[in-house]
Amino acid sequence: MARSTFYYHKKQFDKPDKYSQEKKAISTIFYKHKGRYGYRRINIEMKNRGFIINHKTVLKLMDELGIKSQVRKKKYRSYKGQTGKVADNILDRNFKADKPNQKWATDVTEFSLFGAKLYLSPIIDLYNGEIISFNIAHHPTLEQTMNMLKKAFNKIPDNTNLVLHSDQGWQYQHGNYQYLLKKKGIIQSMSRKGNCLDNAVIENFFGHLKSELLYLQDFDSMEHFKKELEEYIYYYNNDRIKLSLNGLSPVKYRTQSKYS
Repeated sequence: MARSTFYYHKKQFDKPDKYSQEKKAISTIFYKHKGRYGYRRINIEMKNRGFIINHKTVLKLMDELGIKSQVRKKKYRSYKGQTGKVADNILDRNFKADKPNQKWATDVTEFSLFGAKLYLSPIIDLYNGEIISFNIAHHPTLEQTMNMLKKAFNKIPDNTNLVLHSDQGWQYQHGNYQYLLKKKGIIQSMSRKGNCLDNAVIENFFGHLKSELLYLQDFDSMEHFKKELEEYIYYYNNDRIKLSLNGLSPVKYRTQSKYS
């Protein structure tokens, strides 16, 4: 090897890494979010921390660090139960809301682990994707749905003309459920039979939940999974940024809006 070539490569090797601080921050963000963030969200977080850097550089540095999003989307089926039309599709796939507590959606999804099942029943606000209320149970009972509903209703006044959308699951057809809605002044809306796209926002939440928690982590027991599930919902509301919310989490988006 020529002497000049040797010293050239030695100089390149000895040169300090100009992106050392950026790499450190990228690694911190990546592991803080348990591998759930790809380069786009990491780029937003980097800018929030004062780094002037573009997404292509973030992707390049992630490649050099050997890290990439661990999330792999998979298809899933939410629990439906019996079906039957009892309410019109008032929402009609108009998922935009101008303010909080204008349009909500709900559904139930099933988890199967360790030879047992667990059911999650949440309500999501279509304004910012925030989980307003949820209940976790070992069986998809009416009591689960009613408890979730009562917790959500404690957060809003009566007679706001809020629309609450669901599929045609048996619990949403129940007289007690419908009575609570009517008493609170809530407008009931239901998807068309067998059409999951009519409730796409909460279906999308279930997709993120299962890709970023159920399929990504290992669990020691059902109780361990339940604890991680509760922590994920808090994380989803308060820490997980959404590109559609200008790089803010659902709670930060709501608190920084004129409606806070």
